[in-house]
Amino acid sequence: MATASPPLISSLNSTSTSFRTRTSLPTCSFSPKLLRPLASFSVKASRKQVEIVFDPDERLNKIGDDVDKEAPLSRLKLFSPCKINVFLRITGKREDGFHDLASLFHVISLGDTIKFSLSPSKSKDRLSTNVSGVPVDARNLIIKALNLYRKKTGSNKFFWIHLDKKVPTGAGLGGGSSNAATALWAANQLNGGLVSEKELQDWSSEIGSDIPFFFSHGAAYCTGRGEIVQDLPSPFPFDLPMVLIKPREACSTAEVYKRLRLDQTSNVDPLTLLENVTNNGVSQSICVNDLELPAFQVLPSLKRLKQRVIASGRGEYDAVFMSGSGSTIVGIGSPDPPQFIYDDEEYKKVFLSEANFMTREANEWYKEPASASATTSSSESRLEIPNEM
Repeated sequence: MATASPPLISSLNSTSTSFRTRTSLPTCSFSPKLLRPLASFSVKASRKQVEIVFDPDERLNKIGDDVDKEAPLSRLKLFSPCKINVFLRITGKREDGFHDLASLFHVISLGDTIKFSLSPSKSKDRLSTNVSGVPVDARNLIIKALNLYRKKTGSNKFFWIHLDKKVPTGAGLGGGSSNAATALWAANQLNGGLVSEKELQDWSSEIGSDIPFFFSHGAAYCTGRGEIVQDLPSPFPFDLPMVLIKPREACSTAEVYKRLRLDQTSNVDPLTLLENVTNNGVSQSICVNDLELPAFQVLPSLKRLKQRVIASGRGEYDAVFMSGSGSTIVGIGSPDPPQFIYDDEEYKKVFLSEANFMTREANEWYKEPASASATTSSSESRLEIPNEM
């Protein structure tokens, strides 16, 4: 045999994702018979070694590739944006224990990323995430949404899902509801589009009141429990900036509603608010939220945060208000928080993000903006998720 390096060795050295070289190989003779079917083994050549390391990700990718061959579409990566309530009126208490509301919901550019792949399993979905504290079992709205889709359509497809979480929970931003809507959309796409968006929207109210909104085009006037969705053109320019400030403490939606007193809510007609924001854009007088007072009772520091943002903004913000049931304070008009957020020890670990209004095109899901960014803390790159979703 010639002394030039054999083709097999060259092939091994070029596959860097599956093989790790301890030392470079000398020019030597080599016989393939020395290889053994082991996860890790070496070839001796003048006391030099090559170690071939088993890569479990390669096996998973191969399984995924095999699934790809059997389906026209088997993988999706989707943006799952959150929302803010530009105004939120609570108009009454229902016999079923829920409250009637009237609100202008709008999607914004802060969101999670979710990857979906068809699974060879015929019995179970598998969910993973990048943060601790997020349930990955049937408590998660993603799993609830996939179970709902199978129940309604009779589909037998199950999924591998990875959730890259950026939206904090307990924030009044609808992150979990958006995840559920995104999962329903993905399941329908990966099943060949068995049903219409309208059907997905109607079904989604069975697992969450805010989920149907995300099947709008991004701006909607929502009534009932939130499940009656009137799609609207966006009344805002997409380059209008905002900043989101969420303290580490979350607001329990149940506790906020428990403290709500209807005789202490605003008496302004929500249709008047809608007309004003459509004609004149956002302003402090329009951004009414009937849940602020009870939320401030649950979390008094949240009221102080809102007051300080308004005072320190010196007119920089067109409006400052709480989104949903809290605990996020939104400042529209500037992407920057007031300086005290950085200076005061009390706010060293708040969640901060700049954002913009956004919508989606018909028959497409939301697209992640190229400039989407979030700072998970004013002093640290960390996102802490409470043990709920």
